[in-house]
Amino acid sequence: MTTSQKHRDFVAEPMGEKPVGSLAGIGEVLGKKLEERGFDKAYVVLGQFLVLKKDEDLFREWLKDTCGASAKQSRDCFGCLQEWCDAFL
Repeated sequence: MTTSQKHRDFVAEPMGEKPVGSLAGIGEVLGKKLEERGFDKAYVVLGQFLVLKKDEDLFREWLKDTCGASAKQSRDCFGCLQEWCDAFL
């Protein structure tokens, strides 16, 4: 699977206080929708990812329901968080 530069940048370093829009698959529109629902930082989305036990189907369905992410957007975001967890957890 090829990854975007955004994905590579995200997984290259600790998350810290990165905004939700720094996640692969999350652009300005989805980022704003997530922020409106309280998911303003990447680590808050990571928390939901972990609560869902890193389950791809559950996380992608949650992202679709929460902010209207497309299949590609949710796949990109899942892959980004999964790779980050493999590197840092």
